Order: sequence, then C-alpha cells, then structure tokens
Amino acid sequence: MMKSSSPDNTIPFLSLKRQHEDIKDEINSSVQRVLERQEFILGSELNEFELSFAHYLGSSFVVGVNSGTDGLRIALRAIGVGAGDEVITTTHTFIATALAIIDVGATPVFVDVGPHTYQMDVTAVEKKITEKTKAILPVHIYGAPSPMEEIISLAHSCNLRLVEDACQAHGAVLNGKKLGTFGDIGVFSFYPSKNLGAYGDGGAICTSDADLYEKIKRLRNYGQPKKYYHEEFGYNSRLDEIQAAVLKVKLSHLDEWNLMRQRLASIYDSKLTDFHPQKIIPGGKSVYHIYSILSNRRDELMAFLSEKKIMTQIHYPVPLHLQKALSSLGYKEGDFPVSEMLAKKEISLPMFSELTQEELSIICDTVLDFGK
Repeated sequence: MMKSSSPDNTIPFLSLKRQHEDIKDEINSSVQRVLERQEFILGSELNEFELSFAHYLGSSFVVGVNSGTDGLRIALRAIGVGAGDEVITTTHTFIATALAIIDVGATPVFVDVGPHTYQMDVTAVEKKITEKTKAILPVHIYGAPSPMEEIISLAHSCNLRLVEDACQAHGAVLNGKKLGTFGDIGVFSFYPSKNLGAYGDGGAICTSDADLYEKIKRLRNYGQPKKYYHEEFGYNSRLDEIQAAVLKVKLSHLDEWNLMRQRLASIYDSKLTDFHPQKIIPGGKSVYHIYSILSNRRDELMAFLSEKKIMTQIHYPVPLHLQKALSSLGYKEGDFPVSEMLAKKEISLPMFSELTQEELSIICDTVLDFGK
C-alpha cells in the first residue's frame, strides 16, 4: 500500500490519485493505443473489454453502455417493463435505481431493508406484489450481496423478471457466484469512484440470455441491429473506446484491489464492532465499495473526524421515499423505519485499496476516542 500523499496529513474518503499512480503507465499506453487507432465508438477496445468482463463475471454476454443509470433503464426496457407496470426495489439506495424505473414509464414500489444487512427485505417484497408487478430489482448495497436465493425463489413463484442493481458490487460473490449473474440481467456502473471505475461515466449490462443480449445491443445504439436500420426506439448509450481501454486495464487489478478492501474491512470490523458495521449474509463476500457504521451522534462524529482531518460521507442522508423529486409516489415519513434510521445514523468511513494500515489505525482510534 502507498503512503498518504496528502501534504496536510488529511485522510481522504477516497483517493483516485493513489490508484492512478500505481497504474498510470498501463493507462497511458492503453489510451495512446486508442488515439493511434483513431477508433472511438463501438470498436475493438469495447469488444475486448466486454468479452473480458463477461468472462470475469461468468456471464455469457456483456454490453457496455454510458452509465449505470442507462444500464438500468435499458435492462428494464429489454425485459418489457413499461407504462402501467410496477417494479419493486428498495428505498435505501441511490436515486438512479428509481429514476430508471420511472423513465421507462413504470412505477417504483419501495420496500424496506434488513436492519443489519441493509439488503432488500424479501418478506416485505412478497407483500407488495400485485397484478401490476413486472419485476423485482434488488440493490447489492455497499458492494454486499442481497439474499438472492430467496429473491429468485419468490420471483419464479410469481412469474416475475429479475434485474440486479450491481452498480456497487463489482466482483462481489454469493455462494461462489458473482453478483449480477443471478437474475435475468445484471447492471454495473463504472462511475470513477466505483471499485471498477472509468475515467468518466460508464456502465455495463450482463446477461446469459441470447435474445436479451441482442435486444440490449440494439437499445444502446438507437434501436438499430445494423447502421441506419432502426427496429425500435433506442438510445445513444455506448461505452466509448477510451473508457473501455481504461477499464480493461483496471479489470486486471480488480481482484487485488477488492482483496485489499476486504482486509481493511476485517480490521475495521474487529475494532469497531460496537458501531454496528454492516453484516454480510451467509455465503456472501462483500467488496466493500462502502464501509458503513452507525452512530447515535452521527453528525457530531463526522464533525469530530473532520477536525482530525478524516473525511467521511453519508450513504444516504434521505431515503428515496422521502425525496422531494419522488413525492408524487405518495410515501410518508415512518413508512420504512429501517431506511429512515440508516439515514439518521449511517456514516461511511474511508475505504479504498490504497488506504494504509497507519491511516486505518488513526481512523479507528479516532472513532473510538469519540465513542458511540
């Protein structure tokens, strides 16, 4: 691990600069290759990355798109979700999950999450299924697995489609199987801060269904199976060659980076057990995109850490059902008590593979000095 490069000894929440220092020669070479080739859209770099990421996931197909949000939107379109349909998802997630459902004309139906895992409450899902329900959309929050076996069983018994929001879960595993490959479709984000992040926006969709694969490819490129022949309404949502080249380099390091995060999380867990870190379901292996603890004095703790030059964040300060933008859905405070509790108590500590042991010790000691 690299030593802190912060001149004032600030411990950042995330440092992309440290990661880049380790791989910049590989990155520069890959980008230069694209520039020399002068092939920028739907070229060989994207094709190679899609094949590599599919192999990594154990999926038959991967389609690169321009963001995780577009990936969710296209995935829902591909399985036929549209006007009048309902899609069940969690309220404890980033708003892109709900916006994608709304964008295709459907209605997001929220459920709460478990108080220890923060994952979808399957019992609550079952109660929300109606004749309008078309799909279930679990979110592998913070890079940890949702209870997929129970969700799959419920989806099959009710003849529902299943889309995984794996935008925070690159490389995470449940019972030996990569997240994103359990449902009909899995969606990933390559936003720069993700475990597998581009140098700009990016995303990918994976599936092992050949028909869905062909439809997804059409939808990401104006609905055309070949140039200027448009079979359906589609999007301009293509992962460009430079981003694909960067991601191909980073993919070769992903397992190593995730292992470093897991080791850091293990130390956090051992030292901060009284702060109720997120629990991982049996058989699951998180990649700790976010390392989360709880505090009854969350804002005071964040201020205390900031004074000590330790940067933190909140994921998320307002659950989706209480967001102003989604007020038309008709939810109110008290509807989802666990998600509302997390909004008040959750704090995300620094977590990235280049975080040093020294920095980690300082963080833990400072949190413990503050107390619960």
